[in-house]
Amino acid sequence: MADETGFQLKGSAPERYEQYAAPLMAPFVATILDAADLFPGATVLDLACGTGFTARAAAARVGPAGRVSGADVNQGMIRVAREHAPRMYPDIEFTVAPADKLPYEDATFDAIVCQQGVQFFHELPVALAETARVTRPGGRFVATAWADRDRIPYFVAQYEAVKEYGGPEIAADYEGAFSGTAERLTTTLRTAGFHDVTSREVSFGIAFPPLAEYAPGQLSSTSWGQSIVDNAGDDALVRAGRAVQARLADRTAPDGSATLPFTANLVTGVR
Repeated sequence: MADETGFQLKGSAPERYEQYAAPLMAPFVATILDAADLFPGATVLDLACGTGFTARAAAARVGPAGRVSGADVNQGMIRVAREHAPRMYPDIEFTVAPADKLPYEDATFDAIVCQQGVQFFHELPVALAETARVTRPGGRFVATAWADRDRIPYFVAQYEAVKEYGGPEIAADYEGAFSGTAERLTTTLRTAGFHDVTSREVSFGIAFPPLAEYAPGQLSSTSWGQSIVDNAGDDALVRAGRAVQARLADRTAPDGSATLPFTANLVTGVR
């Protein structure tokens, strides 16, 4: 379905996630890998890997002697991750698996990274205990999770649009994306068996293409966007995307593009 601007939903939600989320996440991916202190030949797990853009970046850092795995509970995400895996390194091993039941031996990985996934773990203590199990002694765990929604204008606008076009139940689900507070994550990491646990905020200004296309496209790649489609159809989702664009009009350049601030909590721990 195309609207009056020519925007049309194409592909599956995981395919759209690869298209719209990867550019938004790119500077945070670089930061999380810097914090993981990767080295040539390291073994790395990208936990809740989505379509694998963090795993691909990790593979470039550990090189041909390294080994990178990606695990995600969403089969569609893993399918797209496999399709986009590079061929210039040993193949990245992508596996469908939940964070609280990982199919790896004890002390397998030098580093585990989790880019914007920990806040969605239903049983966070169990998932981080499982993460500790598969991390070698001295290995590092690094995760990012969005800071408070009210500090991120794009998500403020998107939340209001989701509430308007999806209703209170979907809006309540949206709130979970911001449950990865520094206190919650650091406390749970220590309980799981990590030490030297730290947290800090990282912020970037992200440059977006015209929001008339980007806002509905990015929303369509999320679970709450899919819920809007399931409940009210593609048209409602496109209108919700247009509402995001409208709410950010004062931050938008004449050509419709925008550079917007995003902040995340970066937490680390050593096994």
